[in-house]
Amino acid sequence: MKKHILTTSALVLAMASAGAFAKVSTQEAAKLGKELTPVGAIAAGNKAGTIPAYTGGLAADTSADPFNNATSKKFIAEAPLFTITAKNLDQYKANLTDGQIAMFNKYPDTYVMPVYKTVRTAVFPQEIQAKAKKNAANTELVAGGNGLKNFDETMPFVIPKSGLEVIWNHITRFKGGSVERNAAQLNVQVNGSYVAVKLNALLSPPQYLADGYDAKKDSNVLFYFMQQIKEPARLSGNVLLVHETIDQVKQPRLAWSYNAGQRRVRRAPQVAYDAPAQASGGLRTSDQIDMYNGAPDKYNWKLVAKKELYIPYNAYKINDESVKYSEFVKAGHIDQSYARYELHRVWQVEGTLKDGERHVYGKRTFYINEDSWQIAIADHYDSRGNLWRLAEAHPLQFVNANTPWYGAQFSYDLQSGRYVAEVNNEEEYSFVFGNKIKHKNFTASALRRQGIK
Repeated sequence: MKKHILTTSALVLAMASAGAFAKVSTQEAAKLGKELTPVGAIAAGNKAGTIPAYTGGLAADTSADPFNNATSKKFIAEAPLFTITAKNLDQYKANLTDGQIAMFNKYPDTYVMPVYKTVRTAVFPQEIQAKAKKNAANTELVAGGNGLKNFDETMPFVIPKSGLEVIWNHITRFKGGSVERNAAQLNVQVNGSYVAVKLNALLSPPQYLADGYDAKKDSNVLFYFMQQIKEPARLSGNVLLVHETIDQVKQPRLAWSYNAGQRRVRRAPQVAYDAPAQASGGLRTSDQIDMYNGAPDKYNWKLVAKKELYIPYNAYKINDESVKYSEFVKAGHIDQSYARYELHRVWQVEGTLKDGERHVYGKRTFYINEDSWQIAIADHYDSRGNLWRLAEAHPLQFVNANTPWYGAQFSYDLQSGRYVAEVNNEEEYSFVFGNKIKHKNFTASALRRQGIK
């Protein structure tokens, strides 16, 4: 397949080199819902016909189980158009990332990518689309780009002019309101063995708390988050609490941890950047949760291009509740026959560590899907410039919450051969949207109560 890189126009070239501009003109904003989708993607398909025009995504259905319905069964039953292997890799390299290519080179006998028909299923609620349009004309970056002002809840720059603006769209994208999640984190060893760390998490932007938005408490809060380890026994009861702020210049992220063994609540300012993610075995950093999170101030962000790539999409098979972890978790990588890749347009954004800053990743390249503003693939490089890790997120449209989000995530260490999988197939009530979560659920005292249950 020929290379598709949509960067030949002067406009996109200007965007790639632009600084952290904000706010667009009324004329530009008027494109949303017309030649652009309501959240800024190109509405038309591509010239080759391999990416279709956007037709509105999957319809919302509050009563549906997103993992087990007529749509999910249709996707699971579908056959791939073709499969990329190490033998035919050269034919498709133009539409792959360096990390994906490295996986073929490291595992030439087992790593494959089944490619399916592209279906643009992502869609957000109308009120979220309206906020994104309002933000496009009003939101600005605060000094240094480490926060936002004149911002309303979600996706501030859906007509982006810089790489930093694209990153903020990912960080702030809508994830369905308040949600309780039960998941498993599998730290997979070189031989394929693993121990499942079972996690329970509560997440809510302040706008969706059951006791209402508090202008005094919540004006600078992007979301509240609490995560408790349920298994194994040696880690059970450890809890993490985060208040994520919007303007992190005004107030950095607030975090607390509860250690069940010590029975103590402590402030945890280290829960950020390249600190090891909770119970990850050192296989991913704190800012790799949700593919990327937190203050973007350590990197210079460059908007490189808009490209067409094969990315994980409509990942119903890998999230099938009837599939056990042992069926797809294998040595080196998952059984790729459970994955689904489609050709989609993505924003390529490159982050290079600023002079004087420290992070285990000297460079990271993110590929952000235009329809959902979610990072689909991340290539992470060490301080010497060597490719180190590939992270992939496998999303689906949660029709019961009218939002796209990740069902599964995998971070592969290309140097050690280990990887971490964040999955939910065997967990009951894996995603419960609309729970009656209140401010009191995100306090230090609640942290202690959760830990001693």
